[in-house]
Amino acid sequence: MIFTPTRIPDAFILDLERRADARGFFARAWCAEEFAAHGLSTSIAQANLSFTDQAGTLRGLHYQLAPHEEAKVMRCTQGAIFDVIVDLREESPTCGEWLGVELSADNHRMLYVPPGCAHGYQALTDAAEVFYLVSTGYAAGAEHGIRYDDPAFGIEWPREITLVSEKDRGWPDYLHGER
Repeated sequence: MIFTPTRIPDAFILDLERRADARGFFARAWCAEEFAAHGLSTSIAQANLSFTDQAGTLRGLHYQLAPHEEAKVMRCTQGAIFDVIVDLREESPTCGEWLGVELSADNHRMLYVPPGCAHGYQALTDAAEVFYLVSTGYAAGAEHGIRYDDPAFGIEWPREITLVSEKDRGWPDYLHGER
């Protein structure tokens, strides 16, 4: 696997190292030893699958409060998404900044979302399917979120937003230092 650091500390774009031949290719999509070598969580408590019918649909921005903060490894297995991280870690030099990465079935790219960051994505195609690994089990009492259109972040979503759940529309604007 190829780990490319981003400007958000501990967030990585992950690309496959393909071993190709006449049949196609083989690549590792997860290796605890390689993740540990980069100082990343190797815990996997859940594997989730999300399917979004309509391009323009937005999911997020979600995170879990301490001590249930979660790391995620995101991969789009059908279609394409614009995956966004917002750094909410007070000690981070990029606190309050966002990063967006296109993940698609064609580019096979993954994104490592570090604990303490809010996360969400917008479907760029109809029938977008996302498979992701999560380091900590879901804790209903720790679930939280921030608004996808909060002016504190100024996220530039690539498409018109056509559908957002009532729950995601209802998250409060972020107040610096409030988690």
